[in-house]
Amino acid sequence: MNFSEELTLSRDTSATIIPAGEVQTLKAGTRAVISQALGGTVTIRTDSGLFRLASKDWDALGAEAKAQLSAVADAAELDQNDTPFSEALVWEAMKSCFDPEIPVNIVDLGLIYDLQIGEPDADGKHLINVKMTLTAQGCGMGPVIADDAKTSIEALDSVSQAQVDIVWDPPWTPHMISDEGRKKLGIE
Repeated sequence: MNFSEELTLSRDTSATIIPAGEVQTLKAGTRAVISQALGGTVTIRTDSGLFRLASKDWDALGAEAKAQLSAVADAAELDQNDTPFSEALVWEAMKSCFDPEIPVNIVDLGLIYDLQIGEPDADGKHLINVKMTLTAQGCGMGPVIADDAKTSIEALDSVSQAQVDIVWDPPWTPHMISDEGRKKLGIE
């Protein structure tokens, strides 16, 4: 997909303001450029700033853009068919979550501080507890990113529920970015 192509919203569209985390309605006719499409989320840049569009609103970018974004999201979905449940599977699920301003997943950004997997219940499903942080304490997108992680984890067949809590200790620093994340950001 050509991210430099300017698109025009075909209808009024709800979007989350980045980094405030508040929902705003973007009017039909608003010009937008896709700046990031990772992990099933889309960040657009408009004359008013950065916004995150939920997949239910991708049609406002036009049929071709929606089809391309859907294909990218489908390709990125975690294939768990015939994959036994493991801690690695939970980590992989969280790697499908991205900060809307940084093209690196939350695991490689070093935002995940703790992962606890409960014993399986009678149905063989696990309760998952995660402690994560953000790159900045004032980021209004924190609850959105935490909910992304919760949703991705709960999509695993062997998970009954996920609890994702945002913590601030220790404070995040760029030194927490993984080698893979550093490569993606060009800061080796």
